[in-house]
Amino acid sequence: MLEPNDIISGLVGFLLFAVGLLPILSKFNVGPDWFSLSFLPVTVITWILAVGALYLVIDSVIEITNSSPVGIISVILAFLFLTIGVLPVLHNFGIGPSFFSLDFLGGLGDYLYYGVCLAEGLFLMIAMFAMEM
Repeated sequence: MLEPNDIISGLVGFLLFAVGLLPILSKFNVGPDWFSLSFLPVTVITWILAVGALYLVIDSVIEITNSSPVGIISVILAFLFLTIGVLPVLHNFGIGPSFFSLDFLGGLGDYLYYGVCLAEGLFLMIAMFAMEM
């Protein structure tokens, strides 16, 4: 039976998945204009990435303690996603070298953020069930 923390993981995962999917659909001219999420600055999206990745780390540890084989993959990817989300946040505070801003990716940086949001959301939705195994 699903517990409240499992349902919250699923809902957060769904929201992160939507934050990643809607701008990608907008790039292909699918859906209304607000799908682009242009009202959210990139700094807000990087904060969302970092917090979502931290939440995924916590859920992944719970998966590992429940002997779920998905937990190992989740925790490795969660730390990768956390790095991708935290580096630009640190650069905004003036911490670290200039490559922390990930500007060298150019226009692909936005797609990287959206793709990471999709993956985080997917793994959090998987964690909803994997934490109960």
